[in-house]
Amino acid sequence: MAFKVAIIGRPNVGKSTLFNRLVGRRIALVDDTPGVTRDRRLHPARLMDLRFDVVDTAGLEDAAPETLAGRMRAQTETAIEEADLVLFMVDARAGLMPDDHTFADVVRRKGKPVVLVANKTDVRGADAGVLEAFNLGLGEPIALSAEHGHGMAELRDAIAEHGGAAIVDAPEEPGAQGGVDTLQGEDIDPDAEGLAYDREKPVRIAIIGRPNVGKSTLINALIGEERMLTGPEAGITRDSIAVEWTWRDRAVRLFDTAGMRRKARVQEKLEKLSVSETLRAVRFAEVVIVVFDATMPFEKQDLQIADLVVREGRAPVLAFNKWDLVEEGREKLAELHEKTDRLLPQVRGLRAVPVSAETGRGLNRMMEVAMAAHEVWNRRIPTGPLNRWLERATAQHPPPAVAGRRLKVKYMTQIKTRPPGFVLSCSRPEVMPQSYVRYLANGLREAFDIYGVPIRIALRTSENPYAGRARRKSS
Repeated sequence: MAFKVAIIGRPNVGKSTLFNRLVGRRIALVDDTPGVTRDRRLHPARLMDLRFDVVDTAGLEDAAPETLAGRMRAQTETAIEEADLVLFMVDARAGLMPDDHTFADVVRRKGKPVVLVANKTDVRGADAGVLEAFNLGLGEPIALSAEHGHGMAELRDAIAEHGGAAIVDAPEEPGAQGGVDTLQGEDIDPDAEGLAYDREKPVRIAIIGRPNVGKSTLINALIGEERMLTGPEAGITRDSIAVEWTWRDRAVRLFDTAGMRRKARVQEKLEKLSVSETLRAVRFAEVVIVVFDATMPFEKQDLQIADLVVREGRAPVLAFNKWDLVEEGREKLAELHEKTDRLLPQVRGLRAVPVSAETGRGLNRMMEVAMAAHEVWNRRIPTGPLNRWLERATAQHPPPAVAGRRLKVKYMTQIKTRPPGFVLSCSRPEVMPQSYVRYLANGLREAFDIYGVPIRIALRTSENPYAGRARRKSS
């Protein structure tokens, strides 16, 4: 098990900046606004010859347990308890604050090894703040600048001293820099194809939706622990946080994301960053569960979010959360299924499941549907059956005539999966009506059971080897 290092401190001392430097790229959101980080985030880190797991945490604040700040503090205290080493960070530029003394006592009571870090020493006058940090009684502070990388050698020595041979000179595992929070997509090929569906391969599932529909609560209910910060306040989640999980012996990587409001309402820089992180999570997920509030479903923003998932080519699943608050469930479910077909015609057979994150109802069914959608998303159809179907489809409904000339459909082949993509060879593709393309797409769904995922059909004409050649004159 990897050596685990937790970075803690009061808000806005630079914890996420140091986290990003240790990870080797910008994963955690960073802003001058205090309290940006709310959930704890785990990722493999590298510092010179050291390999370990680093945990970014919310800023410690002295607040009542039932408040948002109090719940954030509980998440940080959990990170301390699970860590092998604590990096207690203070702001050398601002000097010690009363909260620094309060939380230094908290760390001492936990009994964990502590390394005191004085950040932001790249400004004039910071030396006084470094000397002042001795007053915390946590040993000699390490002066560093997380933003500019100063003091990393000293930090490396301090971590090595506490970690010993368990972390020094550990070989780097393939893909370790991807970690559990990778959103970049380096280790996933959107066009990857396999002849057989691999049921052993991990599945990436992103949970998205409007603010306060219960996304974080849903993930907590799935994994069976209070991993994500939740509460009645809207917009608690800011970062896209990944959690490793196993469902029925299948490895799953769950991504919790920030709520997406209407674009016109997103004004603050921090919220724009949060929405950008959510979009990245969608692009590099495989299955995207769009969470609706069952008491207020099909708001305009719900439809736009679902449409975004379809346009990105992910496998969508609709989850109608808060089902425990719905009366006359059977009639309501029939109404929601009818609205799903009518308001989201982009994908026929879109899967929709009623769930309750509070009671746990429907969660296994939701995962079954998500795995089924993932399998269809990876489906490959052999060329022979595909063209035999095409011959029957065009015989039953021939292509239309355009400008007095009937269009000819020659053959079709599948060129990719994830989602299924096809190339249709035909004459004059530029004038082929979209209505006929939709007819073929719907026929594909029905004939080969490709319901609930996007289908891409590209039109192409076969090249004429004699095109462009001047006609020879007969002598």
